[in-house]
Amino acid sequence: VLMDEIGRGTSTFDGLSLAWACAINLAESVGAYTLFATHYFELTALPEHLEMVKNVHLDATEYNDTIVFLHAVQEGPASQSYGIQVAKLAGIPEQVVNLARRELAKLEAGEVVKSPELGVASAGPSPIQEDLFSDAVGSRLKQAVAALEPDELTPRQAQDALYTLKSLLTG
Repeated sequence: VLMDEIGRGTSTFDGLSLAWACAINLAESVGAYTLFATHYFELTALPEHLEMVKNVHLDATEYNDTIVFLHAVQEGPASQSYGIQVAKLAGIPEQVVNLARRELAKLEAGEVVKSPELGVASAGPSPIQEDLFSDAVGSRLKQAVAALEPDELTPRQAQDALYTLKSLLTG
């Protein structure tokens, strides 16, 4: 069985959970020889839990600011990710690659990356979301949302409810 990037295209935790469950099911229930390629480093812990699972990676090295694949299979997990180097090989513009390198350095240093357009943190709730229900308006908004029964609303009632919620937010 060949598996490639299970869980990609969804949230990190959803994708990781799905990839983990698929790998365990293939190992325990199906028992098929499987090559499972993934970007979830957390899955490299599976051999510690399942003796029939083995973790290998393809060796690579950096040379002159690019990646060189050595076409050699090595035991254990890769020592690092080469996503930005691979993006460069794929033709991503140099200015984008350089920006990605700067943002990666910030993330690795524990900084929260901000969205330049929105000015809000890209991870976790924004300050607006955190404060939304902390004041009197937020309290009224919370009560209005709690009182809604969406399955019981006619289209006209749903539209009216949206206008009510909007007026609570905008004053």
